[in-house]
Amino acid sequence: MARLIRGSSLLLAVLWMAALFYLSSQPSLPTPQWFPHQDKLVHAIAYAILGALLLLCMPMKAGGFMPQQALAATLIASLYGISDEFHQSFVPGRQADVLDWAADTGGALLATLLLAWLTRRLIARQ
Repeated sequence: MARLIRGSSLLLAVLWMAALFYLSSQPSLPTPQWFPHQDKLVHAIAYAILGALLLLCMPMKAGGFMPQQALAATLIASLYGISDEFHQSFVPGRQADVLDWAADTGGALLATLLLAWLTRRLIARQ
């Protein structure tokens, strides 16, 4: 069962990265503007999903996911965020933004640490 979850998570992570790449290839995205800097929240959520999927690709230890695994998943998501921002610098109408990358990394970090904490807490209760 654990292999199935890890394999499915890897497939979903790759598909999610492909979707992010596709979206960042668009000159503009028609999104309603509800509040200032909304795009940073969107980046954080998108990369929180990626970070969680990347963490779920890793083998869970007996006590749950370890903080080191959460940081490794965050690093991978962050590096993908850097590559995405670099890619956007070549797309007409788009630009690379270090604050977008910071939101990507922050979202991934928050999600992976939360998921690691939750798994450790749930397993400790059993």
